[in-house]
Amino acid sequence: MSTRSHHFPLAREQVKPMLERFGIQPTQQRIDIAHMLFQRPQHLSADQVLAQVNATYGHVSKATVYNTLGLFVRHGLINEVLIEPDRTLYDSNTADHHHVYNMDTGELSDIPAGRLAIQGDLGLPEGTEVEGMEVVVRVRSRAAQSADR
Repeated sequence: MSTRSHHFPLAREQVKPMLERFGIQPTQQRIDIAHMLFQRPQHLSADQVLAQVNATYGHVSKATVYNTLGLFVRHGLINEVLIEPDRTLYDSNTADHHHVYNMDTGELSDIPAGRLAIQGDLGLPEGTEVEGMEVVVRVRSRAAQSADR
């Protein structure tokens, strides 16, 4: 996880300098996507980003959204959260934190980093150290489990 966190909401005039600080060339589409992402801490799929950007700013292609999200992740501007093998969400909150994923509703919510403690030897390979850690706690309704039985 990145140690850089963002302030929400981000004003449009703050987007270009932020992109430049992260080493990202600020094109109009990148500015639109970043501005939408940094209105609040949120977890969105690429398709949700595409729909929101197109509804708010005008047409951006699916390829541009996917490429831009990948670029933002590589530069540490946002985090990528792999929920399931075929489901990735993009997190605008880059402060250290973990997640709770509700398998019934598909909702992903934040757990502050200080609320979860890892104790004991992690069994890391020799000569390595922890750079970051992200935990996804998966939950489901007990009532839904009982109905399946």
